[in-house]
Amino acid sequence: MKENMMFAWIASWLALAGQLVFFMGVALFTGDWRYMMWSFMISIIVGIPSIIGTYKPNQQLKAYKNKEYRIEMSYERLREILQVFFVWV
Repeated sequence: MKENMMFAWIASWLALAGQLVFFMGVALFTGDWRYMMWSFMISIIVGIPSIIGTYKPNQQLKAYKNKEYRIEMSYERLREILQVFFVWV
């Protein structure tokens, strides 16, 4: 299981904060603050679920990597025990 979650995090944060910053600039430039109101609602509607959707697979990936590391460590430990055992036999 090899996934790169960095792109997903960047896209999630751009959906949440990037749109808001962009439309804040538009609102400052035009003087019409309705852009800010609509962008805030859309940023929240799109950004929060995308961050939640990215957070859960990221946690699952971390758990998988930790499990894989524990399995590798147990194999290494078993190999060491067997080497010690066969040296004595």
